[in-house]
This record gives sequence, C-alpha cells and structure tokens, in this order.
Amino acid sequence: MEPRAALAGLREAVQRLVALARQVKLPAKLAWPAEWTQTRGLLGELAPKGLYARALIIIIAPIVLLESVVAFAFMERHWNQVTRRLSEATARNMAAVVELYETYPFKDDYAQLINLSADKFNLALTIMPPGNLPTAQRKPFFDLLDRALSDEIRNHIKKPFWIDTVGESRHVEIRVKTDTGVLRFRAQRGQTYASNSHIFLLWMVGVSVVLLTVAILFLRNQIRPILRLAEAADAFGKGRPVPADFHPRGAREVRQAASAFLEMRERIRHHVEQRTTMLAGVSHDLRTVLTRFKLELALAGQSAEIRALQNDVKEMQNMLEDYLAFAKGDGGEEAAPTEVVELLEEVRDDADHLGTPIELMVRPSDNSLVVLLKRQAFKRAVTNLVTNAARFGDTVIIRVGVEDGWLRIDVDDDGPGIPPAERENVFKPFYRLDHARNQDGGNSGLGLAIARDIARSHGGDIALGKSTLGGLRAVIRIPV
Repeated sequence: MEPRAALAGLREAVQRLVALARQVKLPAKLAWPAEWTQTRGLLGELAPKGLYARALIIIIAPIVLLESVVAFAFMERHWNQVTRRLSEATARNMAAVVELYETYPFKDDYAQLINLSADKFNLALTIMPPGNLPTAQRKPFFDLLDRALSDEIRNHIKKPFWIDTVGESRHVEIRVKTDTGVLRFRAQRGQTYASNSHIFLLWMVGVSVVLLTVAILFLRNQIRPILRLAEAADAFGKGRPVPADFHPRGAREVRQAASAFLEMRERIRHHVEQRTTMLAGVSHDLRTVLTRFKLELALAGQSAEIRALQNDVKEMQNMLEDYLAFAKGDGGEEAAPTEVVELLEEVRDDADHLGTPIELMVRPSDNSLVVLLKRQAFKRAVTNLVTNAARFGDTVIIRVGVEDGWLRIDVDDDGPGIPPAERENVFKPFYRLDHARNQDGGNSGLGLAIARDIARSHGGDIALGKSTLGGLRAVIRIPV
C-alpha cells in the first residue's frame, strides 16, 4: 500500500472515531452510586465530631494498620517457616525411629528403642499392637500445624499416619501404622511449631499501648488550649466575661489564634466604648434641645396647635430614645447573675400603663431561675416584645422555662399577628408593615431589631410564630 493511501485511510478512521464520540452522550456530572452515597453518609454519622477523638483516630488507625501488616507478615513468613523447619526435624526423627523399628533385631523387647527415641530424639514412643488408626477430624484452629506436620511426615515416612494437635495442650500425638504394629509418638508442642510467637505479639501490643498512652497524654495537652480558646470565644460571643486566667498557650498556631482573638476583643471593646461615649454626648445634646422645646411650648399656653407640637416633641423624643438604644446595643454592660422571674415581674409591672392584662406563667421548678445576663439590656429586649404585644393585643401571656440548656421566654398575644412571609423582615431596622400591627404612627420600626440584637449578643435569638391565642408569639432563647 502506498503511503498516501495509508495516510488517507488513517485520516478516515480518525474522523469516524470522532463522529462516533460526538454521538455518545456523557452525563454532565458523574454521580456516586446510591450505595456509596449511603455508606458515606453512614460513616459521616458514625464518625466522631470532636477534634480530640478525630486526632486519636488519626494516630490509632496507622498503628493498627501497621500492626496488622507486621503480624500478617510475621505469621505468614517467619512463623510458617519456623513451623515447617521444626515439623521437618520432628518428621526426620520419627522416620529414623520407624526405620530402626522395622530393622530392630529384638522383636520381644523394645525397651532400648524406646529409650533411644526418648534420649536422642525427645520423642515418647509407645508400641501398640496392629490395628486401624483413629478417624481424622477437622481442626481449623491448628490447620497450619496439621498441614505442615502432615506434609513432612508424608514426605519422610511414607506410611499411614494420624496426628492429634488438639488433645493435650503441651503435646502432639502422632501414630504411624506399620505392618507389625502402630507406633505412637508424643512430642512436645514446641518441637513441632514456633510456640514462642506470642511473645512477639505481646511485645508489639505492649509497645503500641505505651505509644498510645503517650499520644493520648500529648494530645490532651495540645487540645486543651484549643478548648480554652473555644470557651473564651463562646463566652465573649454570649456577652459574658472571658476567664481571667485565659492567655495564649499551646502550639504556635494556637497561640497565634488566641493572640488574634484577644486583639480582636480589645478592638471591639474599644470601638464599643468610643461609640457609647459618642452616643452619650449626642443623646445629651439632643435631649437638651428637646427640653428647651418642652419649656418653650409649656410657656406658650394651651391651644390645639401647641398640643399638636407637644405630641410631636414627645414622639420625637421616643424615636430618639429608640434610635440611640439601637445604635448603642447593650452599651458595654457586663453580664451578671440575674433572677429571671424577678426581671419579668418588673417588665410586667412597667407595662401596666398600657392597659392590657399581662399574665406571667412560671413553672414551680423555675421560680428561682438565675441566669448570667446583661440585666438592663435583656430587660429592654423583653420589654420591647411585651410592649409590642400589649399595643396590638387585648391579652398578653408571658411564659418562661428552661429547655435543653436554653432559657426560653414566650410572649403570646391575641392581636392581628404577622404573616409568615414578613416575620423575618420585621427584624430589619426601620422596616414597617402595611398591616394592622403597624398602624401606630409613633412606632419607629426598631423595637424588634433592638430585641434581636440584644438576644444575639447573649448568644441566643428571637423567632416569631403563631400564638395559641390566635395572634403573634415571640420566642426569645438564651443559652443558660
């Protein structure tokens, strides 16, 4: 075939392969089989979640794997080889005794042969009358010893035989059938296989236990600084004081993370202090102006226009208080042990002026409930929820209790409620609903935003739902 014809044929074949490949539709994304996905999910659920346990698995798994490989190699090579060598030596000695027995001149007295077998070969010999050998049975535990010893006896003696490696723990019994009798040999078990292999396994396990103990102690020392850092960050996130003895320690990376956390905490504190100082000045100046307005209006006499102006000034003052409260947040207040029921009773009494009946329901077991809280800030958050409920409902019920390590306060009302689609939006600052709950012109749209901000500064949150009274239920949850 000419080169040009061959090249043309090759080009045509490649074009056909390309056209065939284009016709094959491959999936855009290869997916794992369903069984593999389920297995991965099950392993993910069973796997430990803690860093300490995972680090231990990372250390223990290679050790166990290495021990398994070493033990397998030892049992497969060394133990098997030594066992075969010992079995071969025992079979050779037995073959020599059998040969001496067959050529022994004194058929009536085998005492010399028995003594020779015991002294020279360490084999206890018993000469039994002719007969059949016992039936062979399966011995799976000693299968390697049976197989090695049987192969060597078969190669060196070439006569019917029977072996028992299970009967007596320290001896192995072998019977060889000859034309004139049955020779019964009893040998020490150590003569036929490597009986000291357990020493190697014990040493291996012992060393592994020592290594694991050292690893556990070392890991505990390494994990402790991480746990301390997590506790400090969790306390700071919940508005609680960081432990006084907390300081960077441990590995370099952990110390670096702890130092970064302390620097971040100081920057946040400095920022909050600056903001609080600035807002206090702004609040003082604006309140001074509003006070002058009130005095001027009070001296201006009484008329419809003056009363309207006074209402506007009052509304402006209330809105200013809301704006400053939202901007200031918890105001840098330190958390302290707080009687929750006593605080809620104060909130209920302060809201009496709204004219709405407010009922406080407390379980007997929670009457003396004490929680670490920023008292004034938390009281403001609950007051906002109760005020909001009393403004739009005819009945308000406050329920308090502890569930699964969380302080839960429910505020229920029988008002118009909030549509589910709007329950997250109402937490946005200055957000107002075109709904019956937002008809009040004096509402600044910051009450719920302030309450959620305070709840989250305690490590909790606020959620809205459907009340059993038919209106809105506001649930504030704080970790105890």
